[in-house]
Amino acid sequence: MARTTGFSLFQLLLVASAALAAESGMYVSRQLTPSDEYTPGIEGPAVDAAGNLYVANHGRQGTIGRLQAGATQSELFLELPPGSVGNGIRFDREGRMFIADYKNHNVFVLERGQSQLQVYFHSDDFNQPNDLTVAADGSIYASDPNWRRRDGQVWRITRGPDVNGQGEAMSVERKLGTTNGLDLSPDGTTLYVDESETREIWAYRLEGAKLAAPRLVKKFADFGLDGLRTDIDGLLYVTRILKGTVVVLTADGKLVREIPLQAKEPTNLAFGGPDGRTVFVTQRQGGFIESFRVDRPGREHCLQVADTACAAASSKRTR
Repeated sequence: MARTTGFSLFQLLLVASAALAAESGMYVSRQLTPSDEYTPGIEGPAVDAAGNLYVANHGRQGTIGRLQAGATQSELFLELPPGSVGNGIRFDREGRMFIADYKNHNVFVLERGQSQLQVYFHSDDFNQPNDLTVAADGSIYASDPNWRRRDGQVWRITRGPDVNGQGEAMSVERKLGTTNGLDLSPDGTTLYVDESETREIWAYRLEGAKLAAPRLVKKFADFGLDGLRTDIDGLLYVTRILKGTVVVLTADGKLVREIPLQAKEPTNLAFGGPDGRTVFVTQRQGGFIESFRVDRPGREHCLQVADTACAAASSKRTR
């Protein structure tokens, strides 16, 4: 009879991960850009296939800043139309840049290699489009909180026959809280959504325009939630605003680690770097970007870049 060790596979993975982090200096966050480069509305970090990082509200509201790959100081990349203010930013696998304009209820698109923004989707039924995530087929999912009512919705936006977006608020069997950060599982079948007011993270099975089979992943006792991203193995990275950390969870809500940051008000995060293993965090307190290294690439990186780590993870999921 085999002897029982008393350690679960999950516990062994935690021990191995902690040892790796200690040896390599991973999961240690450092300020990357100067303070006050961005307004308190700093948001929406997203990295393109070339490794450039884009962040909303550089210097003043209604702008997008760019931190070129390897740089430590941002530059003005573009200005949104008058009255528009950006929040979430994402890239699809074709290199299109999507920007949520929460003031004027738009989702803009910037085609790859172009300099002129176009309205991809607009709806007067938006509360204020907040964060975005993009699926492999190009579908966009947008969180849409109503802070006054302390509730929200999630939109699904698909590419129509005229190449513009067509969207609708997704149906769901439970009342949603203030929907904020969201991202997809690596296989694209599950959408994770955090709710700032309830401090909960929920998982939904995607069935067209329906959020099916709601499952509570994690409820926190304190501090709010904001940005959410997944890595290629399906771990969830979530910013804890006012606590000043990024928490890493398994898909069923087990705590893997919590990473202390350089300031207390992280708004969002994105995977990038040449291998997709650098996490960039936007800080409202101080108006800067900080970053730390991790052991696996992000899902959004692998959507755009076909490297060895991404290919290996994809092969493992299909076996």
